[in-house]
Amino acid sequence: MVSDYWIVTCAVLVPGLVVASWVDYAQRRVPNWLNLAIIGAGFAVQGVYFGWSGVGAGALGLLVGFGVLIIPWAMHGMGAGDVKLMAAIGVWLGPWMTLVSFVLGAAIGGVIAVIMIVSARRVQLALGHMGLILMKTRSRETMFGEFASAKSLGESPQLLPYGVPLSIGSLIVLSGQVFGWWVV
Repeated sequence: MVSDYWIVTCAVLVPGLVVASWVDYAQRRVPNWLNLAIIGAGFAVQGVYFGWSGVGAGALGLLVGFGVLIIPWAMHGMGAGDVKLMAAIGVWLGPWMTLVSFVLGAAIGGVIAVIMIVSARRVQLALGHMGLILMKTRSRETMFGEFASAKSLGESPQLLPYGVPLSIGSLIVLSGQVFGWWVV
């Protein structure tokens, strides 16, 4: 049986993720106000249902969500809104489900990226970009600099708005929890 917590989570987090995905797709950014609203609501609901242990689980989830994307952001590989969105998801899902949703979202993002690259016939360009990214990771001077950053490789509709696959992965994990497909 689904607990009231997961019903409230669905009522708040699902629309929040849909809006975040839509805005990220349309504007290539996830607004701070949305991430902060998801975080604040998550801590409030965690506190109401589970007290301080829920707030602690939400804080650990936030740290996991933040931690899995902070290095790619520091390497200029993605926007800060994506990092904050994953942290916001973490407040609701807790540390383990956040990690699982990130892994699933990253895999989905990889599949979407390959489809986008192949359908646009940009395989050679993508391989060239991968070579630049590998060169970037060879030294500290270039690793966290603008060299081979997402922005320097070109603004285009072919850039993947990463909030979309992160949201999809999180919605799948949330659905699994709610419908009892697995115990996470």
